[in-house]
Amino acid sequence: MADEPRLLREPREGVPEVIDTLEDFHLACERLAQSQGPLAADAERASGFRYGHEDWLVQFKRDGAGIMLFDPIALATEHVDWEEFNGAVNGATWIIHDSLQDLPGYAALGMKPGALFDTEIAARLLGLHCFGLAAVTERYLGLTLAKEHSAADWSYRPLPRDWRNYAALDVELLIEVEDRMRRELVRSGKAQWAEEEFSYALRKGTTPPIPHPVPWMRVSHITVLGHDRQGQAVARALWQKREELAREHDIAPTLLLSDAAIIAAAQIKPHNAKEFRGVRILNERVRIHTGSEQDKMFERYGPIQRSVRPSVWKSVIQQALELAPDEWPTISQTADQDHANAPRSMKYWSTRHPHRYARLQAARKVINQISQDTRTPPEMVIKPQMLRNLCWTDEIERRDVATFLTGQGARPWQVKLVAASVTRAIM
Repeated sequence: MADEPRLLREPREGVPEVIDTLEDFHLACERLAQSQGPLAADAERASGFRYGHEDWLVQFKRDGAGIMLFDPIALATEHVDWEEFNGAVNGATWIIHDSLQDLPGYAALGMKPGALFDTEIAARLLGLHCFGLAAVTERYLGLTLAKEHSAADWSYRPLPRDWRNYAALDVELLIEVEDRMRRELVRSGKAQWAEEEFSYALRKGTTPPIPHPVPWMRVSHITVLGHDRQGQAVARALWQKREELAREHDIAPTLLLSDAAIIAAAQIKPHNAKEFRGVRILNERVRIHTGSEQDKMFERYGPIQRSVRPSVWKSVIQQALELAPDEWPTISQTADQDHANAPRSMKYWSTRHPHRYARLQAARKVINQISQDTRTPPEMVIKPQMLRNLCWTDEIERRDVATFLTGQGARPWQVKLVAASVTRAIM
């Protein structure tokens, strides 16, 4: 019987203080410059509480330097130059779990990772069924982490000791995990695959994202409005006002008005005060009930929520309903940014395009076999959307599968692994 994993409650060298002054920043950079090896990294944001997605804490560990917790917001007021930090770590490999969550924030601060090792990507490539950080540390080190504040409001100051402990634990074991995972990648013949995936993630995570062409269309369940253009006009107006107020008050938009409330208003279209009062969700303050310490964090934003009266939304809805039809959103405006992608609905494929559906099923069968042979999840072998796009194209027999997949963003290892087999299956 396998030994039960041991719980690691605190970092071995204790819980560090937050670095939030220029003097402490310089000292930290000196320690980093005198240390060696890869750099374990993580970051914490206040998503769900604040309007922006900036980092409120960035944490690192390097052998010889220990764990460091930096407050980038406070350090910005001290006019810190993160190039000093970049020079101190001197092109080290950054070890990050789920790097695409954190790389954009590092890039926004001016941090420049020299190379990347993503422990989540490695776990997926190695076929682990559970690939969260705690699961990975259990598998490779026999240790599980005390994780209690993952959804905390990290903009709160001063940071409580147990929050600092949580943040420090996120980087405490990454260097040891990376060493063991790298060896397993070599043994499994997947080291080169991993390097290509890491390089891709590093490029993607540090490249500024393309803004959504119609951002209000990202409201949850917006598709239920179908071709109801007046309803879309109401949803657009409420989203725009919500964004304006959220930015002004630095609060998460959904704490002012939920997506569900926007959809309800767009469907019901209340034309007078009585009808508006009848839409209960528009008249109630957004409350989050988790049964945990989070509830108290959300209540800190109560005064801001109460300052935005329901009459604000009532006025916005009335103005939207007064718009002329030629001022309503058009279908072309509301097209999804992924309109060039093949549809996801297999029912649509099978009923409307049976030949394409048969082709896709044949391709999927090949990918599943490759997945079994290599002990690699099929979604890592090739992204499902890429396969759908390939099988959706007209005159597919004239396509070069390798060239098509490369154009879709598949990495060289993926193209080499699947192109020939998929070609035989669908041609």
